[in-house]
Amino acid sequence: MEALEILKRHWGHESFRPMQREIISAAADGRDVLAILPTGGGKSVCFQVPALMREGIALVVTPLIALMDDQVQNLEARGIRALSVHAGMDRREVELALNNAAYGDFKFLYVSPERLGTALFRSWLPLLPISFIVVDEAHCISQWGYDFRPDYLAISELRKVVDAPVIALTATATPRVAEDIMDKLAFRERLLLRSGFERPNLSYIVRRCEDKSGRLLDICRSVEGSGIVYMRHRRRCEETAAFLAANGVVASYYHAGLGGGTRAERQEAWRRGEIRVMVCTNAFGMGIDKPDVRFVVHTGLPESPESYFQEAGRAGRDGLPSYAVLLWNATDVRRLQQLQAVSFPSLEYIDDIYQKLHIFFGIPYETGAGRQLKFDLDAFAKHFRLERAPVHYALKYLERAGHISFSEDVEIATQVGILADRNALYDIDLPEPAMVTLLEVLMRRYSGIFSWPVPIREEPVAAACGLTVPQLRQLLYRTALEHVIKYIPGDRCSVVFLHHNRLTPGNVDLQERKYAFLLDNARARADAMVEYASGTEECRSRWLLRYFGQEETEDCGSCDVCRARRSAPSAADPAVRRRMLDEGEL
Repeated sequence: MEALEILKRHWGHESFRPMQREIISAAADGRDVLAILPTGGGKSVCFQVPALMREGIALVVTPLIALMDDQVQNLEARGIRALSVHAGMDRREVELALNNAAYGDFKFLYVSPERLGTALFRSWLPLLPISFIVVDEAHCISQWGYDFRPDYLAISELRKVVDAPVIALTATATPRVAEDIMDKLAFRERLLLRSGFERPNLSYIVRRCEDKSGRLLDICRSVEGSGIVYMRHRRRCEETAAFLAANGVVASYYHAGLGGGTRAERQEAWRRGEIRVMVCTNAFGMGIDKPDVRFVVHTGLPESPESYFQEAGRAGRDGLPSYAVLLWNATDVRRLQQLQAVSFPSLEYIDDIYQKLHIFFGIPYETGAGRQLKFDLDAFAKHFRLERAPVHYALKYLERAGHISFSEDVEIATQVGILADRNALYDIDLPEPAMVTLLEVLMRRYSGIFSWPVPIREEPVAAACGLTVPQLRQLLYRTALEHVIKYIPGDRCSVVFLHHNRLTPGNVDLQERKYAFLLDNARARADAMVEYASGTEECRSRWLLRYFGQEETEDCGSCDVCRARRSAPSAADPAVRRRMLDEGEL
C-alpha cells in the first residue's frame, strides 16, 4: 500500500506535512535516516506510515512511558495493533508482551531503553520480525545532548544482531548532537533530513520584570484561549494557580506530586478547555497534542535552550498566532547558577547515595543485579534525613554512569486474575448482576486471566460494562471481596532498576571525566539560556534557529526585539535626525 493511501485510511489526512514524505520515502527505501522536526511537526507519522508499508513489527525505543501508552492506545483506536514493554511491568508481563510481539499480528512494539539490555529481552530478540528500529527522542543517545541516557547506547548493540533500518527522530539537536546521533547509531550512510525550525505564527517575547505575577495576569487577560505556565517549583505552581483563579482566570496546577488520577483528570479537563490555564512544572506537556494553545509562559529561566524551545513550541501547533513568553530577572540568573551546584552533587555524595539506595532495600553486597525496585524518593530522603533535590540528581548521575536506570512517574497497570475455575464460574451465586457482566467482559478481552493476574486497561473495560472508571474500580474491589477475582489496583511511582550487584564502597566507578564533561556542557547550556534572555539586538527566532544550526534565516518581525526595532525612531527622518543631533545621539 502506498504511503499516502495509508495516511488517508488510518489518519484521515489528504497530504503530508513538510518533510514527512521525504523521511517516509527514505525509510521505505531501507535507508537509515535521522529526522529533526520541531515540536508538533508530526514525528510519529514519519515512522508509523513506513512500518505499515512493510511486513513485520517496528521496534520503537522511547523513554516517555506516558507517551508510549498514549501512542499504543491511539494506534489501537485506528485499528492498528501495538503493545509496549517498560519499567513497571514484571517479568511475566514482559514475557507475555514479547510472546505476542513474536507470534501475534502486531505492527508496533514500544520499548523503554532500560529493557533493551536485559537478558529476557535479548532472549526474545531473534524471534521478533523487526521491520524498523525507531529511536524516538534520539538526542538521548548523545552525551552532547541535554538529556543523555546511557540505556540508549544499547541500541548500537542491537544493530549488530538486527538487520533493519533505523528511523531516528528528535525535535532538538544541535549540529554536533546530530552528528553524534548518527555515529552512535552506526548509520550505514549519513542521512539527515531537517525541517525548518521556523514557527512564523509563534511570537517569542522576553520581558525582564520584577512583578512576574502581575505581568502573567496581564498576559492571561490580553491573550484569549488556552495557555500553559511553566514554573520550577511545585509550591509556586499551586500559589500562582490560586492567584490567577482569584483574579478571574480559570486556572489549575499540575506537578509530579499529585496523584495519578488527579493528574489525568486535570490534563483531560485542560485538553477539553474546562481549565483554561495550566500552571505546571515540566512534568506537564510531554505527548500532549492540543493544537490550540495560544500562549506558553515561562516564569523563570529554563536550564537550556533545548528544553525552552521544546516547551515553548507547544504553543500554536494549529498554525494560528500564538505567543511564547519568557519572564525573567537577575534573581533567575542566580537561581540557574545555584541549580548547577544542586544538579551536580559531589562524587563522594553520589557514592554515598549508591550505598544508601541498597541499604534502603536491604540488598547485601554482591547481590541485586536485575532487581526492579518501586521507589519513593520522598520516603528515601526522609529516612536518611537528606534534601530531596540532591538525591534526585545523584540518582540521575548514577543512571548516566550506567549503574542504575531511574524511571520517574511510571504507571503500573491495574491487574486482575479470575480465581474460580472457568467451568465452575457460572455456578457461583454473585450478589450483583454487574459482577457477571464484568467477568464476561474480562474473559472475552484477556486470555490467561484464569492462570494469573493480567494487566487490564480500565477505560475500555469500564466502557464495555457501562461504568465510569471510578465505578469500575469499586466493582472490582467488591468482586474481589467475594473471592472470585484477585484485584491489584494500578499505581504511579518511580522505579529503579539495578544493572549489577551491589559494589563495595570505593569500587563504584563514577567516571570522573564524564562528570566533568557533563558539568561543562550543562554550564554552557545555562550560559546560552542567559544570553538568549538578556540579548536585545538579535531577533529571538533567528537566535534560536542559529543555536540549532540553521544559519540561513530571516528576522521574524514579531518578537520583542523585532518590534522594538520597528518602533524605534529612524535617523533617516529629518526631524528625528535634527533632534538626535541636538541631543548628542548622533
